[in-house]
Amino acid sequence: MKLKSLTIALALAATSTSGFAAEKEGFFIGAFGDYYDASWKNSRDAANTNVNESTGWGAEIGYRFSDYWSARIEYADMDFNLKNSLTGVTSSRDGDRYGIDALYHIGGGPFYGIFGLKELDVFKENTFANLGLGYQHFLTDGFAFNAEVAAYQGIDKGYTDVGAKLGLSYLFGQPTATQSEPVEPAPEPAMTAAPVDSDNDGVNDADDQCANTPMSDAVDSKGCTLYEEKEVTVNLLVTFPHDVAEVPNKYFDDIAQVASFMKEYADATVVLEGHASAPGDAQYNMALSKKRANDVAQELIKDGIEQARISTVGYGEERLKNTENTVAANAENRRVEAQITSVQKVKVKR
Repeated sequence: MKLKSLTIALALAATSTSGFAAEKEGFFIGAFGDYYDASWKNSRDAANTNVNESTGWGAEIGYRFSDYWSARIEYADMDFNLKNSLTGVTSSRDGDRYGIDALYHIGGGPFYGIFGLKELDVFKENTFANLGLGYQHFLTDGFAFNAEVAAYQGIDKGYTDVGAKLGLSYLFGQPTATQSEPVEPAPEPAMTAAPVDSDNDGVNDADDQCANTPMSDAVDSKGCTLYEEKEVTVNLLVTFPHDVAEVPNKYFDDIAQVASFMKEYADATVVLEGHASAPGDAQYNMALSKKRANDVAQELIKDGIEQARISTVGYGEERLKNTENTVAANAENRRVEAQITSVQKVKVKR
């Protein structure tokens, strides 16, 4: 019943954690009331004697290393109830318990685990390993209420016991979490110069990474000129007399303009498409159209365009521009044509 009462007290204490003070370190001392249920039947250390529960008091001293770990040594003065298993006569006997424990404070909070070693001296000394759970509630920065339950397992003999403690402890030192640094007065605001925008682009000099941009240019947040991509195109159309592949002189200027465009846009390439009119043999017309495209290519090469940038193809009469069977339609179909396209970056204007 006493053990049940102590367990209930521990559970009630656990319903409140508002008194827990985190980040405490330092030495602590404590005193406690102790209950120990031995239940040693026919103890071999005292013939025909049952060793039962004990009540007593104790003291402890330890050190809190961090939010999570502490250690302690303890002494308990115990008063065991004895009963002769033959006569039924009851008596009592003083005992002593010495021990050392390591305490792990779960998550740095008020609950903690206990594991350690104990030496119990009743009729003779016996060594126990113990494992338990505790709860600590700080009443002030230093004083705390403690409640614990633990199981004890005999090492010298196979006894399995339980015990509980209620007590008070005092932790020396102040909680680091509540210490505060002295508040320095706020400095007087410094006088700052008005922002300057030397090139009038809308971005202050302190943030402008592209000084002296033209006032006509739109700029980004760093003060640099904005550009956009724009597609540029040039077309070429060369027509030929009947059954002729040489480029007529009147188209040399048009070809030179295409060459100038390709020089300006070094990434541009061209496909020259040769065509023929419908009259005549189709195979012959195919070869003639290819020859016309090759002849235009040679004029571009003369104007300084690398041969690797030029492709030619002959379609013969496969792609007639005008399908009528007239002199004008045939003249329109005898041709080389091309379209050259490139992309250039142009400034965005305000």
